[in-house]
This record gives sequence, structure tokens and C-alpha cells, in this order.
Amino acid sequence: MPSHPKTCMFLYSLSCLLDAVDGQAARYYDQCSKFGAVLDMVTDRCTTACLLCYLASAYPPYAILFQFLIALDVSSHYMHMYSSLTSGATSHKKISETGNPILKAYYTSNLVLFGFCFANELFFVVLYLFHFEFESSFVRYILWALALITGPVCAGKQIINCIQFANASQALAQQDLAERKQAKKN
Repeated sequence: MPSHPKTCMFLYSLSCLLDAVDGQAARYYDQCSKFGAVLDMVTDRCTTACLLCYLASAYPPYAILFQFLIALDVSSHYMHMYSSLTSGATSHKKISETGNPILKAYYTSNLVLFGFCFANELFFVVLYLFHFEFESSFVRYILWALALITGPVCAGKQIINCIQFANASQALAQQDLAERKQAKKN
């Protein structure tokens, strides 16, 4: 990562695009599974965490922010996945009609989901590229334009992660209460 920014950016971007394609292929060929969903979530979190770790070392004054973003990303997705699986949902992307409207909009529209994830990852890639000197000022202008466009979407994605964490925590607490209530009856 520290010495080959173009190669790293290309491979990271390719990884993100293939991640989007494999989910579509699994749905198209009716090969979706809980294992695949969990594996997809874990590999996504690992990929993003690796880039955020590098950004924490590249921008030491912001290291605590990048560390927080790793913790939020991993914990919110884990809690959401675990909450979905323990409630008997067939997919973590299935949000009930009475569920959180923001999460419902995020997970029920592939376009919305892809847009947020794409912009979020692109913002981190742009931050990565800012760490390197490019001879062309045109490249710098493009990077600034991308940062200005994707930065607010990245912030929105972090808000969604917070909502996802809170929603999953609440759902798990309700499941625990229902199980205790049932156990007292027996």
C-alpha cells in the first residue's frame, strides 16, 4: 500500500466491483446462502478495515477517527447480521414493514445500497490517493471533486451504520426479553 498507489487503487476498486457482481450472480443463479451472506459481510469488513488501517497510519492526527470507523463498521454489520439470523430472517437485507424506514430504504433498493457503498469506498480510496504526490494538478482537482461528492455520502453511510447498530441492539434486547418471559412461563 505505501509504495504502489496505482496498483493498490486498481486492485481495491476491482475487489469492490467484484463484490457487487458476486452478489448479483448469486441471486441470478439462485445460489444465495447464509454462509455466502456472512462470508460476503466478513470480506467486505476486512477489506475496508485494511484500507482504514493504512489511512490511520498515513494521517496520524486522524488515527482515532479511522479506528472508530473500523469499530463502527464491524460492530454494526455484525450486530445487524446476528440480529437478522437469530430472529429467523432469511436474509439480513430483509427489513420488516414495521422496521426502520432508513434501513428499509437502504437494504431494499440495490441502487441505494450500491450507491452508498460505492461512494463510501471511493471516499476512502480518494483519501488514500491524497497521501501520494501526483505530478498532474488535473489529478489533484479530480481527487478534490471526488472527495467533495463522496464525503457527504460517506458521512451518511456512517449514520446508517449507527442506526443499524442501534436497531440491531434493540432487536436483540427484545429477543432476550421475549426468551426470558417464555422461560418464566415454563
